[in-house]
Amino acid sequence: MQTKKILILGGSGFLGNALYKELRSYFDTYGTYFTARKTFENNQQFFRYDLQEDDIFEILQKVRPQLIISALRGNFAGQVLAHQHLVEYVQQNDCKIYFISSANVFDSYSKYPSYEFDKTLSESIYGRLKIKIENMLLRLPKKKMGILRVPMVFGNQSPRIKQIKNNVLNNVPVEVFPNLVMNVTNDDKLTQQIHYLINRNKSGIYHLGSHDLVHHDDFIKEVMERIGNFTPIFKRVYTTNDERYLAVLPKENKLPKNYRITYQEIIDHHIVL
Repeated sequence: MQTKKILILGGSGFLGNALYKELRSYFDTYGTYFTARKTFENNQQFFRYDLQEDDIFEILQKVRPQLIISALRGNFAGQVLAHQHLVEYVQQNDCKIYFISSANVFDSYSKYPSYEFDKTLSESIYGRLKIKIENMLLRLPKKKMGILRVPMVFGNQSPRIKQIKNNVLNNVPVEVFPNLVMNVTNDDKLTQQIHYLINRNKSGIYHLGSHDLVHHDDFIKEVMERIGNFTPIFKRVYTTNDERYLAVLPKENKLPKNYRITYQEIIDHHIVL
């Protein structure tokens, strides 16, 4: 039986590369990179792709993927145009697309967590971009698309953790949001969950985060304790007097128990490096 061909857009980024490493032993996996790094230049499975200059069709024609995973970052107008082309390709070919979206599609609703079929509404430019792309995908037949909404992503090599470590080492205050109630995930768990969705040929909308909630300041403080013996300076940022939720929880499309995670497991994953 032929191995499924997968193309990861944004394959050199934090999440895209974690996905590439998770999937490459099981599928014929390709990725795109933008910043020239020898690792990717010398890898025959990777294509250089400049969101603002290149036409994604060229890479699609070379690879002929059966599944596209979009973990693209960069210029917003470029992302919109690229996804318009991706949707056209998926419509016309035997292909499915998974789009890694964000909890920010709900950032206007702050009084409660959000579920898969809640109406999206965002105050942020980032959230509105994700909604725009989600809406393009929702016009595809359901079996041809997956919208994977994720909360804040952590992990030892994640940009968030690197930034926090950097701040601590340079005596720069680490911002925490005491009123923010959220769920979280990390690169390891998220890539396993997406691998499961591919194996089961799942489609539709999935919320992929911890199934329980935590305050942002408590979470960051505990992670800092795991990372090392630091005495960080915390800057408490209050955007509102009330508790504010930014959490995506599953109601309809729940994963099997062994693919679920708690925020404590994400904290425990951070060890001294």
